[in-house]
Amino acid sequence: MYKLMFMTENDFIPLNKEGYRDTGTVTWVAPSNIALVKYWGKRAHQIPANASLSFTLDSCVTTTSVAYEPLRARKDDFSFELHLDGMRRDDFKPKTHTFFSRIERYLPFLRDFHFTIHTSNTFPHSSGIASSASGMAALASCLMEMEQNQAPDMDAFFFRRKASFLARLGSGSACRSIQGELVEWGAHPDIEGSSDLYGIPYPYEVHPIFKNYQDTILLIDEGQKQVSSSVGHDLMQNHPFARQRFRSATENLGKLRQIFSKGDLQGFVEVVEQEALTLHAMMMTGKPDFILMKPNTLRVISEIRGYRERTGTMVCFTLDAGANVHLLFPEQDKEKVGLFILEKLVAFCEKGHYICDRLGSGARKAVIIA
Repeated sequence: MYKLMFMTENDFIPLNKEGYRDTGTVTWVAPSNIALVKYWGKRAHQIPANASLSFTLDSCVTTTSVAYEPLRARKDDFSFELHLDGMRRDDFKPKTHTFFSRIERYLPFLRDFHFTIHTSNTFPHSSGIASSASGMAALASCLMEMEQNQAPDMDAFFFRRKASFLARLGSGSACRSIQGELVEWGAHPDIEGSSDLYGIPYPYEVHPIFKNYQDTILLIDEGQKQVSSSVGHDLMQNHPFARQRFRSATENLGKLRQIFSKGDLQGFVEVVEQEALTLHAMMMTGKPDFILMKPNTLRVISEIRGYRERTGTMVCFTLDAGANVHLLFPEQDKEKVGLFILEKLVAFCEKGHYICDRLGSGARKAVIIA
């Protein structure tokens, strides 16, 4: 049963701060996630301006291995190198350095080791699928395994909660990739146990129709997205519609409780599509403004709505901060929606590429076969 205990930053500071001198390698796989109610806008220390809720994915994952060896003497800075898909990427080091700086209080051993980090994705990087979420969730889980090696009595609940807490300090939405299948993040007046510090498994009844939900990601544009999520969040600080946006997100998250318990697919479609379009409306009406959709994004949205109207099939779309479209639908409709994708939607995808995914269970330790 899910524990509703509330935890503070101080609960994640280890009592035993003495480092250890082991050498080893840890490897974790963490999924991306797709927000149904969007987190857009944040305060200091990676605190969300509004609560959010996401589906954890299954196939869109990051695999991260961290090889660590003790330094002869503790350094004044962090010692690490980073590789993406087998290639050294020093351009990614600043973000990892910032992450280490934020979490050092909670993992005091970070300056005692040299880390060699290898990471790879099963999906295009920086294209609007949350690679930062899966990447930071995988890295946080690796570092938590190192801490667990020093504290073998650590239970799985604390491991995952602290991993979520740490991942948030690297990328806000990463805290929702530690667990599955539905994860809520951000203090919400109607959700017991919710916190701005970490994600929690959605604690209320979910109708079976929402189990094994499908997410087909239509890759409209596989290139790097026009604006980073960090820039997008910053635009909300002085946005003329920010207050209304935060209020509507809170209301939509409240509406989903009844929608999930009753299996109300029509209500689900309305909330999820409104959230997606509102996210992009905030980008289009900010200063500066950004239009992240592509012409084919709009064509796909039109096709989805037309198909739903003609057939009564409760497919819907959502979008992250990019041009790609996530097509959401119940598993029972997988066969007919698959035909719809092939007949109507694949033509709008770059090189005909799309990814078939579904709800997943969160980060997991990789099984290494010798």
